[in-house]
Amino acid sequence: MALHFEPIDLKRQEAYRKMLARCEQIASDYSYINLWGWGPEYGLTWAWQADLVWLHQKHPAPVLWAPVGDWQAVDWQVAMAAARATSDRMIRIPQALARRLGDALGDAVRIEETREHWDYLYDVADLVALKGNRYHKKKNLLNQFVNNNAYHYAGLDSAMIDQAMGMQEDWCTWRDCEDNDTLAAENNAIARVLNDWRSLTDLEGGALVVDEIIVAYTIAESLPDSSLLIHFEKACPDYKGSYQAINQQFLAHAGQGHTLVNREQDLGDEGLRKAKESYHPLDYVRKYELVWRATG
Repeated sequence: MALHFEPIDLKRQEAYRKMLARCEQIASDYSYINLWGWGPEYGLTWAWQADLVWLHQKHPAPVLWAPVGDWQAVDWQVAMAAARATSDRMIRIPQALARRLGDALGDAVRIEETREHWDYLYDVADLVALKGNRYHKKKNLLNQFVNNNAYHYAGLDSAMIDQAMGMQEDWCTWRDCEDNDTLAAENNAIARVLNDWRSLTDLEGGALVVDEIIVAYTIAESLPDSSLLIHFEKACPDYKGSYQAINQQFLAHAGQGHTLVNREQDLGDEGLRKAKESYHPLDYVRKYELVWRATG
């Protein structure tokens, strides 16, 4: 059966979350908030079947993402025949699904690791306590922010959206988003999530406020596997230690009930990879790419 793709919409948000909850392993790419925020930037569409939701990316090149649903109940020989008619390549495949596809399709496909898409997983308690020598620099920067600023933490809610938007606009000015395609795309995704905050579920957020002005904020999402996914985290460069502070304070206030925090991927950026590794990940959600081999 051919896949029929259509725009991602809000009406099927809860139905999609139920399909996501059936996945054997959940990667950050497939959270509804990620699809909604980044959808226009990637040209994402979805196709619904009885057991799966397929995702297709248009930009920067047409390609399938992994499907969402109960992977254990799928006949992958049949399912992938329909997928191949859409694209001969699939990306962002979580390890558990990559193994199933490899077992089902064998030599018909080539499956390769894509390190730049791995999600970083951390222990919530470790990032709140920041104990020991390995977190010494983080703890020192956190203390500098705490000791040098009369701040308070506030849960980010719909009443604070305008303030958060204002801080994001300032952040983009500091970082010159207009001349950086990646930052400009991220800014669009953040604006989309903030603008639709009241319509999106499972969102969580936090902010550090100094003199009634937001100087750092986090936007996160509770996933069906009980992990906490950090989508966006921004801080004002004029406040030393503000990134370390919002990281620690958000988890201290909103991390209850979560054992793991997922801080998404590094996309191959060496600076970002170094920063994420410096928080000592407990594990990763490893991801892969599948390409159909030529036949005949």
